[in-house]
Amino acid sequence: MSDTIESRLHALGLVLPAVTATRGSFKPYVILGNTLHLSGKGAPLREAVQKIPKVGAEVSVAEAQAHARDIALYLLAVTRQALGDLERIKQVVKVFGMVNATPDFTQHTEVINGCSDLLVQVLGARGEHARSAIGVASLPKGFAVEIEAVVAFT
Repeated sequence: MSDTIESRLHALGLVLPAVTATRGSFKPYVILGNTLHLSGKGAPLREAVQKIPKVGAEVSVAEAQAHARDIALYLLAVTRQALGDLERIKQVVKVFGMVNATPDFTQHTEVINGCSDLLVQVLGARGEHARSAIGVASLPKGFAVEIEAVVAFT
């Protein structure tokens, strides 16, 4: 088997999720020139909640990292939908991660590493990127983590 992104996903036992319709007046991605801008994706999906769980309280760092990893898989799925072939990825340029955390939480980078590590694992050097990881007081739908990305492609 050739060493492709799809073959690496398969070898790692990873399956890209189905891409779902956006819930608002925005697109899941925008292409401008040879740059793909991916809308933010949150996890885990919650519909009706009384209390919003916060990373650093009800959600552990490990759980939040797993959410960030799931988001990375989803962003790859949207990228495949947008480009038709993951091999067109030239470079993940930027990842911006937001963590719905308690005010005293300081492990934002460790949480967003769940996304960054998966991108590098699957894409190799093409997955290395610039990044921001911040804490926020809230996220839509009570997400624990939301991540957006910018990808250069050929």
